[in-house]
Amino acid sequence: MPKIDITRTELVWPGKYDADGNLVPPRRVSLPFQVIERVSETRATRQQREAEKKGHAATLFDYWQEGKVQTNDLGDGWRNKLIWGDNLYILGSLAEKFAGKLDLIYIDPPFATGTDFSFKAEIGDGFDELEKQQSIIEEKAYRDTWGSGLSSYLSMMQSRLLLMRDLLSDSGCIYVHCDWRVNSFLRMILDDIFGKENFVNEIIWHYRTFQGQTHRYFAKKHDTLLLYAKSNNFVFNEQYATEFDDTIDSQRWANYINENHQIVGSRMPIQDSRFTRYLRKWIKKNGREPGPDDIVFEVLGQPVDSVWDMKGLDPKSLERLNYATQKPELLLERVIEASSNENSLIADFFCGSGTTLAVAEKLGRRWIGCDLGRYAIHSTRKRMMEISDCKPFEILNLGRYERQIWQGITFDVQKQAQQMLIFEYLKFILELYGAQPLAGTQVLHGKKGAAVVHVGAVDAPVTIDEVIACLNECKQMGQKELHILGWEWEMGLANLMVDEAKSQGIKLLMLTIPREVMEQQAVDKGDIRFFELAYLECVIQVKDGQVTVSLTDFVIPNTDLIPQDVREKIKKWSDYVDYWAIDWDFQNDAFVNGWTSYRTRKERALLLKSEAHTYPVKGTYRIVVKVIDIFGNDTSQVFEVTI
Repeated sequence: MPKIDITRTELVWPGKYDADGNLVPPRRVSLPFQVIERVSETRATRQQREAEKKGHAATLFDYWQEGKVQTNDLGDGWRNKLIWGDNLYILGSLAEKFAGKLDLIYIDPPFATGTDFSFKAEIGDGFDELEKQQSIIEEKAYRDTWGSGLSSYLSMMQSRLLLMRDLLSDSGCIYVHCDWRVNSFLRMILDDIFGKENFVNEIIWHYRTFQGQTHRYFAKKHDTLLLYAKSNNFVFNEQYATEFDDTIDSQRWANYINENHQIVGSRMPIQDSRFTRYLRKWIKKNGREPGPDDIVFEVLGQPVDSVWDMKGLDPKSLERLNYATQKPELLLERVIEASSNENSLIADFFCGSGTTLAVAEKLGRRWIGCDLGRYAIHSTRKRMMEISDCKPFEILNLGRYERQIWQGITFDVQKQAQQMLIFEYLKFILELYGAQPLAGTQVLHGKKGAAVVHVGAVDAPVTIDEVIACLNECKQMGQKELHILGWEWEMGLANLMVDEAKSQGIKLLMLTIPREVMEQQAVDKGDIRFFELAYLECVIQVKDGQVTVSLTDFVIPNTDLIPQDVREKIKKWSDYVDYWAIDWDFQNDAFVNGWTSYRTRKERALLLKSEAHTYPVKGTYRIVVKVIDIFGNDTSQVFEVTI
C-alpha cells in the first residue's frame, strides 16, 4: 500500500491509490462507435437518413442536437442505442457528446462472486435449455472484476461510477442496485464520488419468494437501491401506493373524468401525469383500453416510502428471460416514473436482459443501454422488438479497442513488460497455428505458406476496422492471402469482409481461436484446431417483382466443442438458430432489419421462409441475411437479386 495522507474519513483498498499516493483515475478513452444494425426503421426513414448524411460521414451522434427540445415521437432524428462492449470504454466514448446529458442512470452491477455471465438459453422448438458459458472476453472481465477479490471489484465500480457522474445532467440522479454483499462498500464509494450531501435515499426492495425454513439466520428477502443525485436540483415525481377495485362503485368511466383528463367525483382531482400513469396501469391490468361501459375505481394510498414491498419475478412469467438476476418491470417502472419525465434520456450500463430499456421504451423515455455479454444484447434486441410500436433503435459496436496496439516504441519498464507479454502471446498463438513470426509489419504478425496472418487480441473482438487495416497492409506488401485468427468477432458485418477482400484480389480466411489453447494437456497433445466461422445457406425466389428468402441450412463448424449434453438436444440444423433477419436493400452501412423471425418463450417455432418483399423499381439489389445462433453469435451472408 502506498503511504497516503489521511485527511478525511474514506474507504481505502489496495489499488485505490498509486505508489505516489494519488487516486488512480479511470481510463478515459474515446473510441469510435459503429452502427451495425437498425431495428424498426421504415423505408421512408432510411431514405431520409441517407439524404441527411450526404456530403459527410455519418456517425453515432450525427442526430444529437445540442439543446433541442425532444418531440414526443422522437422526430428530431434521435435513435435509442444498444451497445455491445466493455462499459468502461463505452462510458469514456460517450463523454464527448453526452457529458451532462443523462437524466437518469440505473445500474444493477454484479455483486456476487459467482460466474456473472452464465445463463440458460432455450434450444429449438421445444423448451430444452443449455447453460451458456462465458466467452473469452467475459472471462477476462470476470477476472478483472474478482481476480483480487473485493478490492478489484471496488476498483472496477469506482472507475465506472466516476465516469457515470460526469454523464449525469445537473437534474439527474443514479440508482445503484445491490445486496448485503457489497451495499456498505458501495455506499461509501458513492458518498466519495457524489458527496454525502447528494445522498437521497436508501431504498429497501422487499420481495416475496418461496424459501424453506432457515435455522441459523432470518431469510434474506430484500435488496437495496442507493439513490444519489448530481445536485440538489434533481427530478422527483412523488409516487402513490394504488389499489384497484372495478366493482366497488356503480358509476361509469365517463363520470370520473372531465375534459382536462382529471379523475373527478368524490375524490381529489389528479393531475394529467398521474392520470396517464393510472390509465396505463388500468390497461395493463385489463389488457385493453377502457370503454364507455367500463367501471373503474381507484383508491389512492399514502405516498410511497423507502420500503418497497413487491413480488419478485414469477419464474413462469413470460417476462422472465432466464437471467438469474433479472428484475421485474414493476420495480423499474417506479424508479423511472419517480426520477424522470417523458422524453428524458435514461441509461443502464449493465443492461443484462434489458428490463430498464424495455420499461423506458414503454414509458416514452429515450434510452442508452450496454452490456459486455453478446447474448445479453441479443436478448434485449428481441425484447424490444416484442414491444408494440417500439421506436427505432440502433445496435452498436466499439469500432476499435485501445488495447489493440501491438507495435510501437515503449518508454518505461511497465510498458516494456507489457510489450514483452504481447510478443509472447503472439508467438504462442502463431506457433499453435503453424505460422512463423513476421517482422517489420504494423498489423500482420505471421506467415503460413503463402498467407500472412493476423492474431486478434485476447480481450477484445476482431473489428471491421481491424480487418480493413490488415487488407490494406496486404495490398502494400503484394500479398494475395490473409488469415485472421480471433477469439471473438465484432457483431454485424464481419463475415461480409470476405467479399470485400475478394473485390481487392485477396483471399480472406477468418478462423476462431479455440478455447483449448488454454489447456496445457490439449496443447501438449497437439489437439488444437482453428475453425472457420459459421455459415448459412439460402434459396432466393424472384417472381413477378417479389422476392422471398428461405433459410435452408446453418452450420457451426466447431460442433465438437459444444458440450455433449447440448448436442444431444439438437434434433435438426435449425435448432441452432434463435433468430434470423433480412436487409432487403443493403447499402454498405448498417444492417436494416426489414423482416425477422425469432423464437420467444411463448412461441418457440421459427419461420424458415420470409414473407414476400416487393421492390419499388427495377434494378439490382443486395440482400443480406443475418442469423443469430443459440449462443448469441451472428453470421451474415450477402446475395444479389435483379428485379
